[in-house]
Amino acid sequence: MANGLPSLPCGLLTVDAARSLVDSVDAFLFDCDGLRFVSFPPCRVIWKGDKLIEGVPETMELLRKLGKKLVFVTNNSRKSRKQYSKKFRALGLEVTEEEIFTSSFAAAMFLKLNNFPLEKKVYVVGEDGILEELKLAGFECFGGPEDGKKSIKLEADFYFEHDKSVGAVVVGLDQYFNYYKMQSDSLSTHLFVALLASFLKGYARTCISENPGCLFIATNRDPTGHMTSAQEWPGAGTMVAAVSCSVQKEPVVVGKPSSFLMDFLLKSFNLETSRMCMVGDRLDTDILFGQNTGCKTLLVLSGCTALAELQDASNKIHPDHYTNSVHDLVGLLQ
Repeated sequence: MANGLPSLPCGLLTVDAARSLVDSVDAFLFDCDGLRFVSFPPCRVIWKGDKLIEGVPETMELLRKLGKKLVFVTNNSRKSRKQYSKKFRALGLEVTEEEIFTSSFAAAMFLKLNNFPLEKKVYVVGEDGILEELKLAGFECFGGPEDGKKSIKLEADFYFEHDKSVGAVVVGLDQYFNYYKMQSDSLSTHLFVALLASFLKGYARTCISENPGCLFIATNRDPTGHMTSAQEWPGAGTMVAAVSCSVQKEPVVVGKPSSFLMDFLLKSFNLETSRMCMVGDRLDTDILFGQNTGCKTLLVLSGCTALAELQDASNKIHPDHYTNSVHDLVGLLQ
């Protein structure tokens, strides 16, 4: 037993394991925050809400002194890299926009790398983070929070007018999208999707179904998340499922655990995945993302994943190492 944790088939982070891990990698990829499938605490690797996890500044300082590249990867599409950089600074951490990879940024980069025509428009079911990243990438986009104020009337002779120049629909978390109805305790998850699918027979569905070659892109498929500290709310995956159901088509997913984000990261930093370590608190996104892309993986138990879940016989996702929090690296290395 070390760090107060029992041994498991995956390696508990010991002094020797920590030194070996740090010597074997050039970059650490950190999750910041995210969404959760079941009722464990919200995702906590770098911060809890607006407070840093204890020891994060010291850990980042030590790793930078050791010459390690630090990259921050999140499925949260509500914020842009610029907005995340401001949050890091507000918490006393110097992190540049170039070190931050959000699923909103991934959506914009997917379009750019696939030579999406600049004369085409992008419709967004999501929030300002997606709109901001698309505009920074040079794309004309619309939708987002503003369309949360609009409604339709399904009358007998009603025809939904839409922009024929829309060539892509990007779907992410959108709290303005019938969110009150989705959260009602009397509704099941399947009914959430049914309600959304009905509503989405507006812009998103119409563009994907009627505009030839229109792309369907999802920032991520996390079904629920702790949008507040009191309870869970439907996540981006709920919106994605609604659109997918209504158009009978699967999206291109650009966030974790998809490998697209890693492909772009590799092009940005010229790093080898075998020389990276993904650090996160979720097995099904962070650790799976690392494993899917050939990274070493370190699970921290400071957020979503409890030790009991890691130990459960039904769990098939095992990190290379696990420990209580990122701050354990400091104590072990020193």
